[in-house]
Amino acid sequence: MTPMPYAAITGIDTHAHIFRQDLPMVPGRRYSPSYDASVEQYLAHLDACALSHGVLIQPSFLGTDNHYMVAALQRFPQRLRGVAVVDAQVSDAELDELAAAGVVGIRLNLIGKVLEDYTGPAWNGLFRRLARRGWQVEIQRGFDDLALIVPAILESGVTLVIDHFGLPAPSVQLDDPKHDAFFDLLDQAPVWIKLSAAYRSQSDQARAQAIEARLREACGGVGRFLWGSDWPNTQFESQTRYDQQFVLLEALLPNPEERRRVLVDNPATLFGFASA
Repeated sequence: MTPMPYAAITGIDTHAHIFRQDLPMVPGRRYSPSYDASVEQYLAHLDACALSHGVLIQPSFLGTDNHYMVAALQRFPQRLRGVAVVDAQVSDAELDELAAAGVVGIRLNLIGKVLEDYTGPAWNGLFRRLARRGWQVEIQRGFDDLALIVPAILESGVTLVIDHFGLPAPSVQLDDPKHDAFFDLLDQAPVWIKLSAAYRSQSDQARAQAIEARLREACGGVGRFLWGSDWPNTQFESQTRYDQQFVLLEALLPNPEERRRVLVDNPATLFGFASA
């Protein structure tokens, strides 16, 4: 895949979903959409905020059937990359097909799920295969459990991305020593953090700013921060809009150089939009 010329990148939204309500959905899902979210709508939001590129994340309610997302990636290969959902036993041939379409990682949405043994042969084997490909593993899980998951995955050598500020519950005291184990993990090079969907942890702007400051301290700066709109903000559609999420980023990162780092430099490298 030919990388985009670096100069053409004005900003990258690293977290959005597309779907149709008539697509087959997995049993036992926590959410079923009552509307469609098309790639054309998504690109229009990017254009409105003067953002050039985006990353599509496979919705958990569609399970491992990544076809709808892959079709969008194939239509807009220069503007989009993807993060898929797969089984631990996914074949190398399937991973090859996903890679050819622009997929650069997988996601583990672990909300409401019993944690599996990620040191076992199935998952560990997959993580090692992904590491050899230069792919990433994205995790969505509550803040208190991340220190239980992250070390086992990092041992495989794969790059790890933590979604949505790490989802710290409103009760989480950021300076509580019991959270030091998690923050210590962020000092490791292959761990990235998405500044996205603060509303999913009931965080207002002040709380989001406090969380960002603590994450910045742990990471030693903004060099592994990413931003995502979480469009179309499923289950929170009435509470926020795309442009409001972009405004929140500007409030979190008022320094233009830091904001460019998070919107352009960091994701361009991580998601393969430009040469490292």
